[in-house]
Amino acid sequence: MTLPEAYTSQIQHIQESTKFQPTPKGIRQAAPFPGYTIITPPWEEDSYNSAFYKKLQDYQQQLLKLSISDNLIVALPPDSFHLTLADLIWESNFLDACQQIPDYDDKLQSCFREIFQQYQQSFTSGDSIRWQMFGLMVMPRAVGVCLVPRDKSSYEQILSLRRIIYQNPQLMALGIEQQYYFTAHVTLGYFGEIPTDLDRDRFSSMLSQLNQEWITDSPEIEVKRAELRKFDDMTKYYRQLDWPSLDF
Repeated sequence: MTLPEAYTSQIQHIQESTKFQPTPKGIRQAAPFPGYTIITPPWEEDSYNSAFYKKLQDYQQQLLKLSISDNLIVALPPDSFHLTLADLIWESNFLDACQQIPDYDDKLQSCFREIFQQYQQSFTSGDSIRWQMFGLMVMPRAVGVCLVPRDKSSYEQILSLRRIIYQNPQLMALGIEQQYYFTAHVTLGYFGEIPTDLDRDRFSSMLSQLNQEWITDSPEIEVKRAELRKFDDMTKYYRQLDWPSLDF
């Protein structure tokens, strides 16, 4: 995903993200996109990994300074930077589930209290979970950085948690199923207005050159906590103090 050939291929297929819509003044704002997810605490609540996120904020600014198009990349608020550990449910599937299943939020929270307890009873490695930034990553509607585990334990602990989540029958009954393989990444921004005359080869070359500068300095994040979080759009992830969480 971080090779020049990958950028060249992916840039041919990038699309405008519907998660951000233009206002009458031409400024793109977050569109409604509700749901639940399992993530690490966002930067605004994760002072332990502040150096990691500060480096990603620097990368984000470098991306935005590329002289391509003012509205091509819509930046996410740095305070919301996080690592998604398990996608759960969102948009129409979430809204339908809330209508069809009484007390949906309470049932989801109860389910994750049991899931996190099950994980703690099953896995007691005590090893820290560290993931290292590996380079720039271009997705169909977004751009970010991808991460790789520093060791086998860091990988296996996250995969074990995901396995417990997606194999849980009660969670399946709430309309949640695995839809993606785990590609560890932190999203920096979404694609906005894509000019019809976008020089895609030039854009690919600029991203590749930027990536070459980044890979000489690969910051690490230590995953210390997983939390059930709710979102109304892609800029804010929130929770109540009594919502389930897991300390590794």
